[in-house]
Amino acid sequence: MTSPITKHKQKPKTQKTVPWSVIVLDDPVNLQAYVTMVFKKVFGYSQTKAEMLMMEVHTMGRSVVWTGAREKAEFYVQQLHTWQLQTTMEKVV
Repeated sequence: MTSPITKHKQKPKTQKTVPWSVIVLDDPVNLQAYVTMVFKKVFGYSQTKAEMLMMEVHTMGRSVVWTGAREKAEFYVQQLHTWQLQTTMEKVV
Protein backbone atom coordinates (compact mmCIF):
# COMPACT_ATOMS: atom_id res chain seq x y z
CA MET A 1 0.00 0.00 0.00
CA THR A 2 1.39 3.37 -0.92
CA SER A 3 0.77 6.51 1.09
CA PRO A 4 -0.18 9.76 -0.59
CA ILE A 5 2.59 12.28 -0.91
CA THR A 6 1.91 15.45 0.97
CA LYS A 7 3.36 18.60 -0.45
CA HIS A 8 4.11 21.49 1.88
CA LYS A 9 4.40 24.99 0.63
CA GLN A 10 7.47 26.70 1.95
CA LYS A 11 8.18 30.37 2.04
CA PRO A 12 10.94 31.41 -0.30
CA LYS A 13 14.21 31.65 1.57
CA THR A 14 14.90 35.03 0.02
CA GLN A 15 11.96 36.60 1.88
CA LYS A 16 13.23 39.04 4.46
CA THR A 17 11.65 39.58 7.83
CA VAL A 18 10.62 43.16 8.33
CA PRO A 19 12.64 44.88 11.06
CA TRP A 20 10.98 46.62 13.99
CA SER A 21 12.17 49.71 15.84
CA VAL A 22 12.03 50.17 19.60
CA ILE A 23 11.14 53.79 20.34
CA VAL A 24 11.50 55.53 23.69
CA LEU A 25 9.28 58.56 24.26
CA ASP A 26 10.08 61.59 26.39
CA ASP A 27 8.35 61.90 29.72
CA PRO A 28 8.44 64.51 32.49
CA VAL A 29 9.23 61.97 35.24
CA ASN A 30 12.52 60.18 34.53
CA LEU A 31 15.81 62.00 34.98
CA GLN A 32 18.34 62.09 32.14
CA ALA A 33 20.94 60.20 34.15
CA TYR A 34 18.38 57.47 34.89
CA VAL A 35 17.43 57.05 31.21
CA THR A 36 21.13 56.87 30.28
CA MET A 37 21.71 54.20 32.93
CA VAL A 38 18.74 52.14 31.66
CA PHE A 39 20.04 52.22 28.07
CA LYS A 40 23.42 51.01 29.28
CA LYS A 41 21.92 48.17 31.35
CA VAL A 42 19.27 46.99 28.88
CA PHE A 43 21.21 47.31 25.62
CA GLY A 44 24.80 47.25 26.84
CA TYR A 45 25.45 50.60 25.17
CA SER A 46 28.51 52.68 25.97
CA GLN A 47 28.12 55.82 28.06
CA THR A 48 28.52 57.95 24.93
CA LYS A 49 25.87 56.12 22.89
CA ALA A 50 23.44 55.97 25.82
CA GLU A 51 23.83 59.73 26.42
CA MET A 52 23.36 60.49 22.72
CA LEU A 53 20.11 58.48 22.60
CA MET A 54 18.88 60.02 25.87
CA MET A 55 19.49 63.54 24.50
CA GLU A 56 17.59 62.62 21.34
CA VAL A 57 14.65 61.50 23.50
CA HIS A 58 14.90 64.73 25.52
CA THR A 59 15.20 67.16 22.60
CA MET A 60 13.17 65.41 19.87
CA GLY A 61 10.57 63.79 22.11
CA ARG A 62 11.47 60.28 20.94
CA SER A 63 14.36 58.16 19.79
CA VAL A 64 14.77 54.87 17.97
CA VAL A 65 16.99 53.04 20.43
CA TRP A 66 17.13 49.64 18.72
CA THR A 67 16.05 47.99 15.43
CA GLY A 68 15.80 44.30 14.61
CA ALA A 69 13.59 41.22 14.79
CA ARG A 70 10.06 41.58 16.14
CA GLU A 71 10.44 39.11 19.03
CA LYS A 72 13.57 40.81 20.31
CA ALA A 73 11.90 44.23 19.92
CA GLU A 74 8.95 43.02 22.02
CA PHE A 75 11.40 41.76 24.63
CA TYR A 76 13.16 45.14 24.79
CA VAL A 77 9.85 47.01 25.03
CA GLN A 78 8.86 44.84 28.00
CA GLN A 79 12.23 45.39 29.67
CA LEU A 80 12.04 49.16 29.21
CA HIS A 81 8.50 49.18 30.61
CA THR A 82 9.78 47.48 33.77
CA TRP A 83 12.19 50.43 34.11
CA GLN A 84 9.15 52.77 33.77
CA LEU A 85 10.19 54.22 30.39
CA GLN A 86 7.45 55.07 27.90
CA THR A 87 8.29 52.77 25.02
CA THR A 88 6.64 51.53 21.85
CA MET A 89 7.65 49.69 18.70
CA GLU A 90 6.99 50.32 15.04
CA LYS A 91 7.50 48.32 11.88
CA VAL A 92 10.27 49.80 9.73
CA VAL A 93 8.89 50.72 6.32
